[in-house]
Amino acid sequence: MEYIISVDQSTQSTKALLFTGEGRLVCSSALGHDQIYPREGWVEHDPEILYRHTVEVIRDVVEKGGCKEGRFSVSLTNQRETVVVWNKVTGKPVCNAVVWQCMRGKDICEALKAAGKGAMVKDRTGLLIDPYFSGSGVKWILDNVEGAREAAVNGELLMGNVECWLIWRLTGGKVHATDYTNASRTLLFNVHTLDWDDDMLELFTVPKSMMPKALPCDAVFGETDVEGLFPSPVKIAGVLGDSHGALVGQMCFTEGLGKATYGTGSSVMVNIGEQFADAPDGLVTSVGFAALGKVFYAFEGNIHCTGATITWLKDKLELIGSASEIESVATSVKDNGGVYFVPAFAGLGAPWWHPEVKAQISGMTLGSTRAHVCRAALESIGYQVTDLVRAMTDTAGIKLREIRVDGGPTRNRFLMQFQSDLLQVPVVRSEVEDASAFGAFVMNRFALGCWSSFEQALEVWNGEEPVLPNSYDTVSAAYDGWKNAVEQLIK
Repeated sequence: MEYIISVDQSTQSTKALLFTGEGRLVCSSALGHDQIYPREGWVEHDPEILYRHTVEVIRDVVEKGGCKEGRFSVSLTNQRETVVVWNKVTGKPVCNAVVWQCMRGKDICEALKAAGKGAMVKDRTGLLIDPYFSGSGVKWILDNVEGAREAAVNGELLMGNVECWLIWRLTGGKVHATDYTNASRTLLFNVHTLDWDDDMLELFTVPKSMMPKALPCDAVFGETDVEGLFPSPVKIAGVLGDSHGALVGQMCFTEGLGKATYGTGSSVMVNIGEQFADAPDGLVTSVGFAALGKVFYAFEGNIHCTGATITWLKDKLELIGSASEIESVATSVKDNGGVYFVPAFAGLGAPWWHPEVKAQISGMTLGSTRAHVCRAALESIGYQVTDLVRAMTDTAGIKLREIRVDGGPTRNRFLMQFQSDLLQVPVVRSEVEDASAFGAFVMNRFALGCWSSFEQALEVWNGEEPVLPNSYDTVSAAYDGWKNAVEQLIK
């Protein structure tokens, strides 16, 4: 029996999903990890814990699945932009990972924008200069961690997003590699030549010796015995960033198909085909995925806080006892009562890109209740996704037939209906909730030569019954109120 262990190393947790070769989910395992906030606006993860949890969840699914005698391989998808810098001699990180939500690179980015580098950066990388992406995090580490700059110049340090760190550790330091999708989120990668850009490296003062080898998503990235779990090494085959994994996992192989991933933050991504195109204002162009000898590009917009907003309501304000409770609380009132929640906890992302803005709840009166705040928080997720889709469709001439969705919040029926009403298209949820992991599984099948066409992948995907839109009149006034709330905040 053939099994694929698809690891999804995300912002909040590390998961492993055990699939059969035909795509049937056997079992899964997950371990959460701490979010580290050393000062206001900074977010870190411990890279050693990310690796240790990866090993532990792989071991757990092998044990749960009762399949130790099977043939195994590993695929990998990951939180993007979160960057690790480590010493290749000692194998130790020089500091904690700088998470994509972290704002410590803000001054670096502001200086580059003030110097007029924005146009060149977008032309080469498809991205905007923003601390969201990996480049400023690497530069900050080299500039501020004692001895890091000298060690980097001496060729002793390596860098990579989390997938790169995990590959290096899983292969015992033998492979320093990334894939095109993760590379395209660093501000250091030329999306036209599909290689590291010397001018970008110079701009962020990152020595080229630190950079991993960039490969297509459907490559074989090395071998691992997962610290002795397997008697002989198994292949690491199929690697891509989590949002790209969801694009593949939702079978968006055709130009014009789009997906929305609802996680800690959210990514809205639309396949624009095999030709690079400049993204509309406020959005970026990335490598969507690279497989079967082809490279597909995608327009993308990223929202910093969606699921994280619900977590904040639960953990910090204690307005709900669990994430699942928010739906019943929110629907206990007929509307938001004029309350709007702009969850700019890490600044406003696409299409606004105002990193300095702080979160705000507005429109409250003496009649406002806990339910109104919870409803406003849920609605903010739908509004932000709509902002991105409209930026793509209104200015780039892309018309969505439907939007395919994944992630924990998609189980919220109110939110999915609200999203369909705002976008006026069917919302289709994948039967596999973790579409990112399923996308990594698909890349594994391509990498190992088990599938040779996108049509073969389509045969194993099923979507649930679509959520169809009600009249836009039911949400138009509420959406106008959201736009006013955001505009007042960024004035």
